[in-house]
Amino acid sequence: MPTEGVSEYDPTLGNKFVFVTGGVMSGLGKGITAASTGRLLANAGFDVTAVKIDPYLNVDAGTMNPYQHGEVYVLKDGGEVDLDLGNYERFLDVDMTFDHNVTTGKVYKEVIENERAGDYLGKTVQIIPHVTDDIKRRIREAAEGHDVCIVEVGGTVGDIEGMPYLEALRQFSHEQDEEDLLFVHVTLVPYSKNGEQKTKPTQHSVKELRSIGLQPDVLVGRSDERLDPETKRKIALFCDVPDEAVFSNPDVEDIYHVPLVVEEEGLDTYVMERLGLAEDAIPAAERDNEWRELVTRDRDGEVDVALVGKYALEDAYISIHEALKHAGLERGVDVNVLWVDADEMSPDHERNLERACGVVVPGGFGARGTEGKVDAIRYARENDVPFLGLCLGFQMAVVEYARNVLGYEGAHSAEMEPETPHPVIDILPEQYEVEDMGGTMRLGAHETEIEPGTLAHELYGADSCTERHRHRYEVNPRYLQAFEDAGLVFSGTAGNRMEILELPEHPYFLGTQFHPEFRSRPGRASPPFVGFLDAVLEHDGTTSDGGEGEGEEVTA
Repeated sequence: MPTEGVSEYDPTLGNKFVFVTGGVMSGLGKGITAASTGRLLANAGFDVTAVKIDPYLNVDAGTMNPYQHGEVYVLKDGGEVDLDLGNYERFLDVDMTFDHNVTTGKVYKEVIENERAGDYLGKTVQIIPHVTDDIKRRIREAAEGHDVCIVEVGGTVGDIEGMPYLEALRQFSHEQDEEDLLFVHVTLVPYSKNGEQKTKPTQHSVKELRSIGLQPDVLVGRSDERLDPETKRKIALFCDVPDEAVFSNPDVEDIYHVPLVVEEEGLDTYVMERLGLAEDAIPAAERDNEWRELVTRDRDGEVDVALVGKYALEDAYISIHEALKHAGLERGVDVNVLWVDADEMSPDHERNLERACGVVVPGGFGARGTEGKVDAIRYARENDVPFLGLCLGFQMAVVEYARNVLGYEGAHSAEMEPETPHPVIDILPEQYEVEDMGGTMRLGAHETEIEPGTLAHELYGADSCTERHRHRYEVNPRYLQAFEDAGLVFSGTAGNRMEILELPEHPYFLGTQFHPEFRSRPGRASPPFVGFLDAVLEHDGTTSDGGEGEGEEVTA
């Protein structure tokens, strides 16, 4: 570790950095803007990675309430991170690691542990240089080996918790060649009552940024429509950037269209010119247009799918929504997700369940909503409605089968009901002695062996698959024989862990202990989701290639 307040920066590293900050308000979509820029740079032939900075004091996102931060996204190495990392993986089609997520909790934990170990040789440990040096170290290590690293600073400029990160970026600009880094600031451009685009919020946001010592090189205006030429000129004048450095990022129907919009604006061309990459880029006429062709593909109709969960917030299940969308892209249909509240099954939610041509029961923690999930699973099983259960959805399918097929009254997960007479979901024996709660969690990518001749084998086309996990409890091995004798097939296993279940006589009844949605990508949809959608289309009287079957409408 540095001891004199000087960064360990090595100027021979040669990485290019794009730092993305946000102003005016949170939730503007700077992550999608950053991911879209990365997608376009990748299309131009560059190796792109990303870092997401989250200024909160949590070490990771694992304990966060989905209502506050959306879903907890799990990386291949088991890192529990912000959902923006999922967007980066989907847009860039890369697998990231926990090192690509920087949190204040991580940084302070490292600095304090170093201080306790005497690494600072008795010096007073301070935000500058010790915290800022650790931030810079993490960014540079994540960028190593890549052409371009896009760094998104979470939160909004002016937030007190984000100040050490902005100071670290200021130091970056002092230490590194100007051609090697670019500052992109994403702001809100609202409308007045008379329909005029207002630039004052952007001006104030840039003023705040400049007071910290950072001058943005690029400004991206988020608004309902594209920025008017006069609006761009005014922003450029008052924020001291060239006219050609102001770009629009208007609202679009699908986030996968954002790269197309900012490409039309010329953002990628400007970024490559400023970073000195233009000469090494693949010529525009020769670039891969697979992304454009995929996301603009014609759809032949729409199908309704019920999502039975307990968090009435789309971001809480964003990877599931995206995985369904990816399957829809592959099959040429739009998937309309109908919300069903597992905690309060109102008449409207019951109608959504009955109207849907397929049922997805997602993961989650805690007892709330589990009975509603069990009821929805029973409905799908008994009425031959395609069903996909994920993690807790897989476990509740086991509970439902134990209660309503095996007749085990009161069967449940020991996680939800410790006194259940039939703990069909329980901690495995080898987990009994683990006292640290985090130590019992199964996180990250693990391999599952798949039984030949099963639905799972047909879906994956292989004898094994590697998917990401986030759970603690498992199917209780004591009940396996009873389940198998009653017709439930565990077609995927990992030692004594049951990973995939299915019902052979059902049109599509599949549950996975893992989360296949985390590896789904545009152009590379998750096999369980594609199989589920095929079954939904068949249930709806629609063929799997999106064409109509038996003269019925595509829309459910």
